[in-house]
Amino acid sequence: MSALDVPAPAKINLFLAVTGRRADGFHDLVSVAATLAWGDSISVRAQGAPFSVACDAPGIPTDGTNLVMKAARAFAEETGWTGGAHFSIAKRIPAGAGLGGASSDAVSALVALNALAGGPLDRAGLARIASGVGSDCALFLSAGPVVMRGRGERVESLAAPASRRIRGRRILVFKPAFAILTPWAYGRLDETAGSFVAASDAEGMLASWAAGDADAGKLLFNSMEPPAFAKFAALPLLLGTIRARFGMAAGMSGSGSACFALLPDDSDSGPVVAAIREAWGASAFVADTRIA
Repeated sequence: MSALDVPAPAKINLFLAVTGRRADGFHDLVSVAATLAWGDSISVRAQGAPFSVACDAPGIPTDGTNLVMKAARAFAEETGWTGGAHFSIAKRIPAGAGLGGASSDAVSALVALNALAGGPLDRAGLARIASGVGSDCALFLSAGPVVMRGRGERVESLAAPASRRIRGRRILVFKPAFAILTPWAYGRLDETAGSFVAASDAEGMLASWAAGDADAGKLLFNSMEPPAFAKFAALPLLLGTIRARFGMAAGMSGSGSACFALLPDDSDSGPVVAAIREAWGASAFVADTRIA
């Protein structure tokens, strides 16, 4: 095996409670996240050292700062592998969106590289490297909705009855022309008094939803919305319109700026898309997909 083509799915945060800032500068959280049936794709081709990366989207770094390169170097250090690989990213997930595009690319590249090298790492080894590359990377090794804790590196599958209320749900993802940088968003959160959710309260909210039979829309919560909404009024205005006009559960994913609405299976997304274009202009990104 000398080449592989692998998907790199986007993710959505249905529930994100930030419970505090850690001594290492990261934040503790409790989150329910799920990958989508839509995202980037990566072609991985073995080559003599070193590693290299290309991307079809402008503005995406292709040097050592790209998380794919960080994952590849970490893989080589962990396994002693002396080969190289070229990673070609077909970019569909917009940057600065809170959809995990860079992290997903890194994990998909890591899994493909492990396969090309003959599988020297088991799942635990892959998870260890993924967690070192990025806080939300480990979730992309899981199938189905997961609960993330710690800084995001502690990942466990959501219990089956609760997972069934999420998996396969149709979802409309949309993003304005502007991005929100994650460090800025968390910085604003830190500056806002009372912005953190007590860990016991976050676990209680999640446990209450998981133990019942409420729709996935009742789970939606995001600690990152208040700081984002305070600066970018276009986000809450449109989400309010979608909730009021169409009766759909909607929210922001991660630190933004991408938002989403849960669509009924038989609904026509056209009027919702038209409302998004009316509010945010023709440059707004929209994807009609499903939760994996």
